[in-house]
Amino acid sequence: MYRTFKSGDEKKIVECWNEVLTHDPITSERFCRQVMLDANFDPQGLIVAEENGEVIGAILSITRKLPMYKTELEEDTAWISFFFVKPNFQRSGVGKGLMERACHYAKSKGAEKVFFSSYAPNYFVPGIDEDRYPSGFEFLKASGFRKLYSPVAMHRALTDYVYPVEVNELKRIRETEGYTFGQVKDGDFYELIHFANEVFNPDWGRAIREGVLQGLNPSQILVAKRNETVVGFALYGGYEGIRERFGPFGVDPTEQGKGLGKILLHETLQSMRAKTLHGAWFLWTSEKSSAGHLYLKNGFKTFRTFHVMLKEL
Repeated sequence: MYRTFKSGDEKKIVECWNEVLTHDPITSERFCRQVMLDANFDPQGLIVAEENGEVIGAILSITRKLPMYKTELEEDTAWISFFFVKPNFQRSGVGKGLMERACHYAKSKGAEKVFFSSYAPNYFVPGIDEDRYPSGFEFLKASGFRKLYSPVAMHRALTDYVYPVEVNELKRIRETEGYTFGQVKDGDFYELIHFANEVFNPDWGRAIREGVLQGLNPSQILVAKRNETVVGFALYGGYEGIRERFGPFGVDPTEQGKGLGKILLHETLQSMRAKTLHGAWFLWTSEKSSAGHLYLKNGFKTFRTFHVMLKEL
């Protein structure tokens, strides 16, 4: 039997999730925060498969009720942020039934395309991890999804981290040219958030604002300036309060090629190490981008690859 979400399902959904999505377990608190408290959540978009009162699968389809900065409502777009079916019910049509209903919901809201699973702000993973969930990847392809691009997650151990001498020397050179590097100040927040929104991604500005409002320590936000104008930033602990989670991080494209990103990266890693953190990680970059090359050259290693998928409705 298929039905939409009702109060009380959350515990059974989390239990089923953790049985199936073994590489990405969650807690009830995280599920509540990222699904039920999401401003775009609609119970009609959370489809549950049930057998004898037991939740055997679920899928979440999302459309925007509130716009993100400069994105409007993206009325032609929907996202599926998770799906799963218990192993003994897989390949029995349950997943197909869930997906059909999720896509029907998306179309009923005016969507012409649906992504898995690049939904901001409350994505769990950037896309499907083919290595860890090969059957999930094949299911998406069989359901009409195609691969768009493949972001990677990276990690760097900090237990042996030492601030590089050559980066410290580069920092001194840039400081003689009028650049400064340091902790964000109260008066910087408007410019910093505006910079993140305009130069990079509205989700980055949101992450800074919401992180600070939820108690993110300003010492975890590093800013690069030139003549008192923000030209780059990096932070950690901004997503879900996870201190080891690095990012967002960016340097104004007009200022690239001067090593500012390398300096900000190591200023942040030094701050993390000083707080006795043993590692830094993030979920989303391209190995072939300038940022990806920077990470790889400075001790980060790829530990997961995801595929962002798209289906035309």
